[in-house]
Amino acid sequence: MEDKKDIISRSLKLTPEESRPREKAMRYRFDHLTVAELMAIIIGSGSQGESVVDLCERILLNNNNKLYNLARQSVKNLTAYKGIGQVKAIELLAALEIARRYQLEEFQESPQIKTISDAYNYIKSALRDLSHEEIWIIILNHSKHAIDRVRISSGGMTSTVGDIKIILREALERRATGIILAHNHPSDNPTPSRADDNLTERVKAGCRAVDIEFVDHIIVCRGKYYSYVEQGRI
Repeated sequence: MEDKKDIISRSLKLTPEESRPREKAMRYRFDHLTVAELMAIIIGSGSQGESVVDLCERILLNNNNKLYNLARQSVKNLTAYKGIGQVKAIELLAALEIARRYQLEEFQESPQIKTISDAYNYIKSALRDLSHEEIWIIILNHSKHAIDRVRISSGGMTSTVGDIKIILREALERRATGIILAHNHPSDNPTPSRADDNLTERVKAGCRAVDIEFVDHIIVCRGKYYSYVEQGRI
C-alpha cells in the first residue's frame, strides 16, 4: 500500500511541468499565472485528494474570488482548510499585506543625469567625506535616469583597485545602457593619476565591448570634481 509521500510524488510526476506553478513561473512570467497559481506558490502543497491549486481555487471561491475579502480572513479561518497550517496562513496573509502596501506607494522617478554636475551631486554624499578611496559606478537607463549607484571597491588613502569584470557585471545585471565611473581623492586634489587614466581607458574599452555607453569618469572631492569628459579626455 502506498503511503502519502509516494502518492504525492507520483501525482507530481504525472502532472505536466507547465501546469505546476513554480515551473510555470520559471518558464514564463508571473503574469502568466492565475491568482490561484500564485497563491499555490506560497502555500506549497495541498492534501491527499486535492492539489494545492485546487485548494487555492476553493479558498478564492469561498471569498467571492476577491483578494480583499481573503485579506480580511484570520489565521484561524485559514487553518480551517485542510492542508493549511498556521505558518502557511501567516505567509499568505503577509503576502497580501505586502500587496496592499505596494498599492499605497507613490512612484518616484529616479533623478535624471543631464550634466556632469548632476552626476557629481548624485554621488558626492557617498564619496566626498571618506578618508580612503572608493570606486563607484552610476547605472543609467536609456533616458539617462540613474537606476542605482554601486560601490565597486574600497581601498587605502591613496588608491583602490577597479576590477573591470565586476564593473561590467554590475552594469549588465542592472541592464544599464550607460555608466558613469566615479571615485574620490581624500586629499581633495582632483587631478587624476596615471592609474586613474589607465582605469578610465580599461573601463571605456570594456563598455565598448558590451555595447554600454561610458558616459564619464569623475573624481570626487569636497566642493569640486574632475570630469574626463569636461576635460576632453573621453
